[in-house]
Amino acid sequence: MKPRTSPPENRRDRLPRADVLGIGVHALDMRRALDEIDLAVRQGRKGYVCVTGVHGVMEAQEDDELRRIVNDAFLNVPDGMPTVWVGKLQGHRGMDRVFGPDLMAEVCRRSQAAGFTHYLYGGAPGVAEELRSRLLERFPGLRIVGTRTPPYRPLHPHEARDLEREVADLRPDFFWVGLSTPKQERFMDAFLPRLDTTVMLGVGAAFDFHTGRIRDAPHWVKRSGLQWGHRLLQDPRRLWRRYARHNPRFVASISLQLAGLRRSDPRSDREASVPSAAGGAQAGDPPR
Repeated sequence: MKPRTSPPENRRDRLPRADVLGIGVHALDMRRALDEIDLAVRQGRKGYVCVTGVHGVMEAQEDDELRRIVNDAFLNVPDGMPTVWVGKLQGHRGMDRVFGPDLMAEVCRRSQAAGFTHYLYGGAPGVAEELRSRLLERFPGLRIVGTRTPPYRPLHPHEARDLEREVADLRPDFFWVGLSTPKQERFMDAFLPRLDTTVMLGVGAAFDFHTGRIRDAPHWVKRSGLQWGHRLLQDPRRLWRRYARHNPRFVASISLQLAGLRRSDPRSDREASVPSAAGGAQAGDPPR
């Protein structure tokens, strides 16, 4: 395994992105996402992966720092069908959904033969340990080297140092973050330089999906873009405000963008500051 390094800027630039209200969602499918993640680990290129649907896109509309974090991701994959549909309308015909729980399962499946190591960070008390057991049952031989349930509040300095020391001893290839958006994105941005790991993946509700705390939707519900309704039926008290606030605004805003009445720029701050020769780069999750 090569020494871990920061991802080169042109690595991120060469992957096409769909522009979803100023969020650059990489125009790929599950296979391409897995290949990119696998290559990053084999080459020791540090980076974080965001899984972005309507919730993440709309949170970033009101938060410039979150928008910068998501657009700076090594990969920002389309977690929801609406982001896929927008990408297809922009000409990205090979773009398809990369659902966070499915991404986690497929990375683990590939890791069985490759011998990559994993660390699980997040979930309510006991969830990370239960997730470890479930994954080992499903993927025999999977190497999960550590788990941790963080507090609901930000880490105190001594807690952060303790996490850094533990990860430095274990040096996991994959560091899975099971927090809610935008907590997990902020955590990955802050801790990627501080943790001796290669790829961090913020997969939100995947911890609860794989431990059975959230029931998965039928395939046709997922493909129709109605998984939010399936989630709402399971937890209406907590989720109704999110969907009532974000979904209508997303439909209105993306309609204006697609009609050419709203402009946006999905480039990260670093990319925007360095014009290319062509004049510029082209391109849900419960709380713990």
